[in-house]
Amino acid sequence: MNPPILWYFADPMCSWCWGFSPVIEAVHAQYRDRLKIALVLGGLRHETAPMTAAQREEILHHWRAVHELTGRPFRLDGALPEGFVYDTEPACRAVATMGGIDPAQVFPLFKAIQTAFYAEGRDVTRASVLAELAAGLGVDPAAFLQAFDRDDARARTQAHFRQARQAGVRGFPALILQQDAQLRAVSAGCQPLDQVQAAIDRCLAAG
Repeated sequence: MNPPILWYFADPMCSWCWGFSPVIEAVHAQYRDRLKIALVLGGLRHETAPMTAAQREEILHHWRAVHELTGRPFRLDGALPEGFVYDTEPACRAVATMGGIDPAQVFPLFKAIQTAFYAEGRDVTRASVLAELAAGLGVDPAAFLQAFDRDDARARTQAHFRQARQAGVRGFPALILQQDAQLRAVSAGCQPLDQVQAAIDRCLAAG
């Protein structure tokens, strides 16, 4: 029998995923000997035009709500500057690219992108910033950029997006536990650790 897989559906530029990050880290620490945790990149936003002032204020409202609920740090001064295009594909592709270079660094890069975007106010839609974050994890930035620009990295990223859609995930973060062919929803949204743990335990007990 294959070990259970806990599918974590998230996007590095999803503020609720940033709020959820301590929970998924605790889950990983607690359950890593009992199940495999696999990240599926969600593809939260596919914008091509700069955000409007109204869109910016709506997003900052969500950021404030996440901060109030979770205490996670946000740099609001100068956030989402004029002309910013909120496209999460490059950040997702960076994580997918890392999966082809060093799978052990997938979650660390995901977290590094989150931290850079939310806590440091950096533009993680830029390839140069993403390569710098990868370099911080020991990956040669030139090699990373070369892999990041390849068609197979784009295809791998789109495969993540399709998997999320096919799983019926419409919002992030979300957790689904797979035991052989059986899929069970664990949580949707930024849930507290005790609720997530209880749901995982119920799913594991159900076989």
